[in-house]
Amino acid sequence: MAVDVPKDYWAFFASEALRGHSPLYQRLALGVRETPELQALAAHARKGQPHANILFGAVHYLLLGGLSDALADYYPSVRPAARPQGDVFPLFAAFCKANERDLLPLIKTRVTNTNEVARSATLYPAFDFIARETGEALHLIEIGPSAGLNMNWDRYLYSYMRDGRVAIERGAHGSKVHLTPELRSAAVPPLLARMPEVANRVGLELNPVDLSKPEDRLWLKALIWPELTVRFARLDGAMEVALAHPQRIWPGDALALLPDAVTRELPPNGAAVVYHSHVTYQFSEEMRARLNELLMTLSCKRPIYRLSIEWDGADYPINLGRYDGGEPTRRTLGHCDPHGSWLGWTA
Repeated sequence: MAVDVPKDYWAFFASEALRGHSPLYQRLALGVRETPELQALAAHARKGQPHANILFGAVHYLLLGGLSDALADYYPSVRPAARPQGDVFPLFAAFCKANERDLLPLIKTRVTNTNEVARSATLYPAFDFIARETGEALHLIEIGPSAGLNMNWDRYLYSYMRDGRVAIERGAHGSKVHLTPELRSAAVPPLLARMPEVANRVGLELNPVDLSKPEDRLWLKALIWPELTVRFARLDGAMEVALAHPQRIWPGDALALLPDAVTRELPPNGAAVVYHSHVTYQFSEEMRARLNELLMTLSCKRPIYRLSIEWDGADYPINLGRYDGGEPTRRTLGHCDPHGSWLGWTA
């Protein structure tokens, strides 16, 4: 099968894995970079899906599902007490070859439904900013919510930390999810004493996750990098909250669904907010332009805020645009870690 990603893609993923505290995936990515057979296996991923995440997620899925193999010793998520020795890559390559029949259906059908709930800690201050600016309840539309875990952001507890101490704490005490991001700015987000009021919320998702299905829950876990063990407990808590507070997620193309979501679902009063995080990297340039055009058109009838956290080529800014019948005004509220571990607030 033709491989439609350059070798530099795997080198880039290796550098991202190193930055994301996964030496395991760093080593595997560098190994795949030199192994055409594994690149060809990963190339069975659906169009637009990142080959590394899908291949590594499929292998992780089988191991988490109980498939016994020496490779599992290198995955703290599977065998936390194991102390493996030697190079992991030969075991990984052999595992892929021996289990190709089981890997292929996962690679061909699954998508990166990554739903890192800690990103709520970077979204929440921006929602609070909008609520303070408007003095109104929020009507929220999330593009690409996956399982909708970040749609329940106001049901979590937040402790923003500095030098090992709590700088500011807000949210739901007793929540199954407690997020503790580090503050990397002199400023502390000036959060309201209470969570902003959310009057309405809906998600628009091309590939929604059904949390009632064990295989969908397992796939969400498989997408977490194996060394990041704290994320597994966080995901379990967030899924428990989501099952208790299920959100409305419309299946389909978000750009096709967005006009109805704004015009038919949102009451005329309140602050309309369209938001997305770590989603538009999967969009084409035409799709990104279309999203902007849609918001400009829809804002002729009511102002619309657009909150986004996306890679800009150098960083992950927290950007807020306000559309009001034309080109939006844009502000950068801060910067953050893609997995929500730190926040630099500048607004």
